[in-house]
Amino acid sequence: MKPFAGRKSDSVSALGETRLIEAIRGWLGEVSPPSPFGIGDDCAVLAPCPRRQLVTTDPVIYGRHFDDSVPPAAVGAKLLKRNLSDLAAMGARPTAAVVALAIDPRVATRWLELFYRGMAAAAHRHGVAIVGGDVAQGDSFLGAFLTLFGEAAGSRVLLRTGARPGDWIYVTGKLGGSLLGHHWRFAPRLAEGRWLAGRPEIRSMMDISDGLAKDLHALTPPGACPAIEPAAVPVSPAARAFARHTGRPALHHALCDGEDYELVFSVARRADRAALARAWHRAFPRLAITCIGRFAPPGRLPPGSFALGSLHGYEHLR
Repeated sequence: MKPFAGRKSDSVSALGETRLIEAIRGWLGEVSPPSPFGIGDDCAVLAPCPRRQLVTTDPVIYGRHFDDSVPPAAVGAKLLKRNLSDLAAMGARPTAAVVALAIDPRVATRWLELFYRGMAAAAHRHGVAIVGGDVAQGDSFLGAFLTLFGEAAGSRVLLRTGARPGDWIYVTGKLGGSLLGHHWRFAPRLAEGRWLAGRPEIRSMMDISDGLAKDLHALTPPGACPAIEPAAVPVSPAARAFARHTGRPALHHALCDGEDYELVFSVARRADRAALARAWHRAFPRLAITCIGRFAPPGRLPPGSFALGSLHGYEHLR
């Protein structure tokens, strides 16, 4: 669905800012609390939290994160879900969010309504209150920027740092081919992230948003490099289909495409990995975890493995 209206009467310019904000409140429904805990004041009032608090922010921008082929409700859900994935990566649970819009006056009111209703449905599903935001005019631009608040679900939050040389590298799910639809159809791994944060053998974790080949460097400890076993990488069917279109190996897409929104994490080298696998299967029988290699000393890679070398995922501003 195209986000821009052909007639002014169908666009947000026919409403103006004040009426648009009232419409947004209605579109969000029950996930938008009444003032002062939601829309209506200069700031929303949040309840005190006894645990450590977390905050993250991510946008969706027309032409970059979505196009006309993505339903507007799915765009709204993606905006929230990609932020939820950041909390999942640290083993946290979400609490509240604010959304800032920068929109061209020609944006269709119906498109924006479906966008907010899609975001509201995702917020309801994951227990997030949409407590405020802002609307600004952006000529020839359409973007939404969400800031998400969360809290630690247990005694610790998992960081990107913490892995040691010799530790094992694991991922959830399958990787690659996100452009064929996964980039907006994914499910953030919130329950899985909280579960992993409660396991002492898990040393570090992050979500895979820019591609494993790029993101994995952030988990790599000093004095080591990721040694990947190519046959072990869980390549998605979409990556194989995409490879037939691009002519590149499916493994390349699994490592480099980005927007997988799976979790990559390190497991202590002396951990009982069989016990970990059994416990995971009991908790999440429909989602696999896969060991794809380990952090090895540079120049001493295990037989059959390879370093990421020149492979890279998505990098902004390049």
